[in-house]
Amino acid sequence: MSEKKDRAVGKAGTTAPATHSQPGEIDRFLGAAKQLAPLATGQAGRLVFALDATMSRQPTWDLACSLQARMFDVTSQSGGLAVQLVYFRGIGECRASGWVGEPARLTGLMRGIACEGGQTQIARVLRHVRDEAKAVPVRAFVYVGDAMEEDVDALAALAGELGLRGIRGFVFQEGHDPAASGAFATIARLTGGAHARFDVNAPASLLDLLRGAAAYAAGGRGAMLRLAGSTPAVKGLIAAMDGGQR
Repeated sequence: MSEKKDRAVGKAGTTAPATHSQPGEIDRFLGAAKQLAPLATGQAGRLVFALDATMSRQPTWDLACSLQARMFDVTSQSGGLAVQLVYFRGIGECRASGWVGEPARLTGLMRGIACEGGQTQIARVLRHVRDEAKAVPVRAFVYVGDAMEEDVDALAALAGELGLRGIRGFVFQEGHDPAASGAFATIARLTGGAHARFDVNAPASLLDLLRGAAAYAAGGRGAMLRLAGSTPAVKGLIAAMDGGQR
């Protein structure tokens, strides 16, 4: 399967023009996508890596940028990993990259993006994951954020669709915002995934969570179990997944 070019994610799961980007920034983002090498293997597990890129998220974005390459380290024995970056920011801007099989390529994309004020667009992320899975097999998605400003019932309906498709959601929360906590836990439960908190001042906490999600995307529960022997945070993810089963 050849990778898709980077594109805007529409409000109803269709493509739409982005707004409020700096001059030339979208052109640079799309130009970088054209340089992405094809995936090394069609058997690589696919993980959608979605982040809130509104203004308050810049420290966490920078942290995720520095850590994401290490997600790939745990997947080599499970067929490899392909990652698609999705982010939202500003007024109605939500974009998705092509599928990336090399961590350096993903780092390059992330370093070219600056956070910008705006409200959350989690529903658009979930619709995108659903629609993307109609074209290519997607095993899991990660969402990293700290807030939720949307209709939780609408998010729950979308999460339920993903759960029925067998797409697990790993929802990683910075902070303790109660609205976000409730919504994130619901998304995780309805997808059969896991909700966990991390501390941006303790990079290892997010790294372990990302590695656990990457292991699942590449090799399923068995790969997570192998990693859990040396990583307590992954044990917590597995326990959360088991506790959320219906």
